[in-house]
Amino acid sequence: MKKLMMICGLMLGIAGFANAQQGGGQGRMMMKPEERVKQLDEKLKLSDDQKTKLTTVFTEQAETMKKMREEMQGGGDRDAMREKMQKMRADNDAKVTAVLTADQKKTYEAWQKEQRAEMEKRRQGGGNN
Repeated sequence: MKKLMMICGLMLGIAGFANAQQGGGQGRMMMKPEERVKQLDEKLKLSDDQKTKLTTVFTEQAETMKKMREEMQGGGDRDAMREKMQKMRADNDAKVTAVLTADQKKTYEAWQKEQRAEMEKRRQGGGNN
């Protein structure tokens, strides 16, 4: 459960980081799949094959997130939706790490910790949003 919460926090942190990097983005929740791959490529030096696979993973995730947001607008069960989103994020993280080399995974995990710390800082009012 703790890992699931960390993954959830990571995904929210990435979305928040992307939003902050893009000047606020008025309602924009996540970066485009290509932008996310570019960001990971800068951190992890991805191969072309990894970029292709991760673009597919992030595109599928974006479509799933869009459907979930639409369901929520229809007045869906928030607890059930939160559970679905946590599972989807955990599945997505597993797909991402499956594409990475052992060294890339270490760097990715360290970056995730940084993102979680930034998100926590913003949540506590220490951020600039």
